[in-house]
Amino acid sequence: MKRRDFLTAAGTGYSLVVLADQLPAAEALPSAADIRASFDRIVPAKPRARIVPNEPNLTLVDLDTDVLVAGGGLTGVCAAISAARHGAKVVLVQDRSRLGGNSSSEVKMHVVGANSHKGRGGWREGGLLEEIRLDDAANNPQRCWEMWDLLLYDKVISEPNITLLLESTLYAAATRDGLIREAMVRCDKSEHLYRIKAKQFIDCTGDSRLGLEAGAEMTEGREPRSKYGESLAPEAGDNETLGSSILFTSRLYPKRMPFTPPKWARKVAKETLRFRSTKAWEYGYWWIEWGGDRDTIRNNERIRFELLSIVMGVWDFIKNSGEHPDSDFYALDWIGMMPGKRGSRRLLGDHVLTQNDLEKSVRFEDAVAIGGWPMDDHPPGGFDRADLPPARQIRTQDVFSIPLRSLYSRNVRNLFMAGRNISASHVAFTSTRVMATCAVEGQAAGTAAAVCVRERITPRELARDPQRVRRLQQILLRDDQTITGIRNEDPHDLARRAKVTASAERDGTPPRNVLTGVTRDIPRGEAHQWSAKTGPDGAWLELAWDSANKIAEVQLTFDSGFQRELTLTSSNAINNGIIRAPQPETARDYRLQYKNTAGEWVSLAETKGNHQRLVRHRFTPVETTAIRVHVTATNGDELARIFEVRCYA
Repeated sequence: MKRRDFLTAAGTGYSLVVLADQLPAAEALPSAADIRASFDRIVPAKPRARIVPNEPNLTLVDLDTDVLVAGGGLTGVCAAISAARHGAKVVLVQDRSRLGGNSSSEVKMHVVGANSHKGRGGWREGGLLEEIRLDDAANNPQRCWEMWDLLLYDKVISEPNITLLLESTLYAAATRDGLIREAMVRCDKSEHLYRIKAKQFIDCTGDSRLGLEAGAEMTEGREPRSKYGESLAPEAGDNETLGSSILFTSRLYPKRMPFTPPKWARKVAKETLRFRSTKAWEYGYWWIEWGGDRDTIRNNERIRFELLSIVMGVWDFIKNSGEHPDSDFYALDWIGMMPGKRGSRRLLGDHVLTQNDLEKSVRFEDAVAIGGWPMDDHPPGGFDRADLPPARQIRTQDVFSIPLRSLYSRNVRNLFMAGRNISASHVAFTSTRVMATCAVEGQAAGTAAAVCVRERITPRELARDPQRVRRLQQILLRDDQTITGIRNEDPHDLARRAKVTASAERDGTPPRNVLTGVTRDIPRGEAHQWSAKTGPDGAWLELAWDSANKIAEVQLTFDSGFQRELTLTSSNAINNGIIRAPQPETARDYRLQYKNTAGEWVSLAETKGNHQRLVRHRFTPVETTAIRVHVTATNGDELARIFEVRCYA
């Protein structure tokens, strides 16, 4: 959109200016009063006058911020939180009433990623996603999707550096000299138009709406095999992609529950389901998919109707075909009304991730995240292709890296992207599109955006500077992001110079493991944790130095059971083995102590009821020659387990 046209759409008369950087420090936890006061930023006093062409009843509000995140799915949530926690002022725009995208109660898709359900145990994602998953498991044992919605809302609204705009749609952007200067957002619920200025922008919309409005180069559909030399690509390229799905849930009742489908329901026969099993029906089927052979954006209403007609037809088959007599006492208790979208437009960056990158597990110098879901392609015809299996899944030999160069636009100089719209070929996209992978991309992009704001550089300048890339990688590692091949080399981490001892140790997990710089045990590889039986008096780990250090922060990384799957799901089969509670390996109760100048152990912190993997303790600086972590109880395991201890002045 041209700047002149943009300003005409926005109006050039009186508007209220709200500075999103007039917020409390990120360290401070906001009170309820702080949160209530924050709404004055987005609903200020009624202006004396305003001129918004063709919109006489809408109030124009200007917001100035550091980072604008468009899209409040799991990707956007992680991008916004990570940017905010690194000091950037953030506006997060979501066009629906809740956060989480396909993981929300509107769609109810469980979050999967590098661990590939249980096919690649040990590679569950860390970082912000793990923090959210652990909170959900501990506080939502009932597996309630609306509680997941509430958790994500709480995470965002509790960050003082984030201004959240729900039920608000980004519809325009103004660019000049290859930079986005402003974006327009509309909220008809509150009758506001927001004109948002930012230094960095992150497109987490999935459909690349921000990139579209900014004029970013993009692609869609499937590339021909010859373009990137991909054996899994079609011989000839086309505009087809993966379709969308609508899920359902059902439950058992104490009496027979009849079902009469609507007249527009599909007629589903046994032959239609030749490659599609209906043996379990408490949670609907991802293979109820349709619309990949159409424009999944423009045809959204048709896709919704067809998916609902298939859901009704499949349920009619389950209930009334005679093939499943055990379904007599089951009834539907929820049907999604919003198609869970898989594919549409993808933005192009300085690197296009391809099948070969995934299969060879290329170790990019600018790697910022990992993936590991199979290359999971579906026939564009979806359910209409009853003659084909609903998916072709090719698992890579190992997890793979995602480079920073695939997370920013090649022609819009301050535009990041994260989620299913990253710079990837269609074949690579069929793996990177899943939500856990999208979430760690979001954390990487949000952190990188905060760095760009702080250092006043563009994403490309960041990616082309090896020293800056290494610093970014170390920041991400400190926040528990996994980057294969990268270890903790933080020069500010005083623990790296310490000698480590412990009260005891289990074979293969000596105390020195907490200083290897890796915070997970590598499947079929080396261990990187210290562990010891707790016993009646617990177990302790000690870091000591030859001379005194001033320490003001200790960071602990515990074990949270990466070998298991951990996600919210309505599928009983997938939930089997998931622990809907604090994870037993995680330290629950522990003391943090330091040795004072008199040689006495003094308490720094005492924690009870912990369920998180990554914990930071900040305190008034102390002079000490030793730090001790004394684990007195876990959440059920007999071993105290610690992956890493970091210490900072």
